[in-house]
Amino acid sequence: MKRWPAAVAILLLGGALAWSAFAPIHSASRDALFEIPKGTWERRMAGEKAEILPDTINLVLGVNDVLLLRNSDTVPQVFGPVLIMPGQDFRLPFEQAGDHPFACTAHASGQMTVVVKPMPQAGWQRLQWRLQTLISKAAWKD
Repeated sequence: MKRWPAAVAILLLGGALAWSAFAPIHSASRDALFEIPKGTWERRMAGEKAEILPDTINLVLGVNDVLLLRNSDTVPQVFGPVLIMPGQDFRLPFEQAGDHPFACTAHASGQMTVVVKPMPQAGWQRLQWRLQTLISKAAWKD
């Protein structure tokens, strides 16, 4: 009789994995927000190497494929060909997967790359994506 709890646990785990592999991916918002904080320009002018945005931003088509840059600094910032004024948001939707390099004054290097990955296909690819997302969120909270 003690085998029933183990069998039920295996069935539940199998069901959860199957759901993760085939259930549609939903997101509350397709925006991926990155903020340029107030004082960034002043810190840079003071010689501080302020790393406020990652060198690479990863997006996924159909999940979070709109880059939202918020300039909370007191000076304009340039992202690609766009001038983002203080207090202004800039949304850039992506429709194709690939690596997209941009000039960016919020970076010490002056460059940033947006990597857009395709929507994970149902099955093993989607299960793997969900597990990687779960692990990266857990690591980020630590």
